[in-house]
Amino acid sequence: MGTEPRLGSKVFYKIGEVSRLTRLPSYVLRFWESQFAFLKPKKSRGNQRLYVQRDIETVLQIKRMLYDEGHTLEGVKRYWVRRGRASTRRLKPREIAKKLRGDLQVILKIIDSHSS
Repeated sequence: MGTEPRLGSKVFYKIGEVSRLTRLPSYVLRFWESQFAFLKPKKSRGNQRLYVQRDIETVLQIKRMLYDEGHTLEGVKRYWVRRGRASTRRLKPREIAKKLRGDLQVILKIIDSHSS
């Protein structure tokens, strides 16, 4: 699938950038946030959405499932609920710690970028 956008080395992306990268209107991204509990980009002090790479990858997967594979919103929700439950059961403590460490590093970079 060579048509996927290339993400740079930025820590976070604003909704307009994500809209351009994913070729989805901003209102669709906001609607999906209301529909998918797991899609919750961070918010800046100014209340702007701040997407990290994982969020963008999730958006692209939702887009593929809805537009290319023809799943319904409810079908995608069910898939992610099953996937979430299954993946948390399979994670080993070391993997959970590694994931949390990565999330904390992203949060620290966001905080650092706003405090400068």
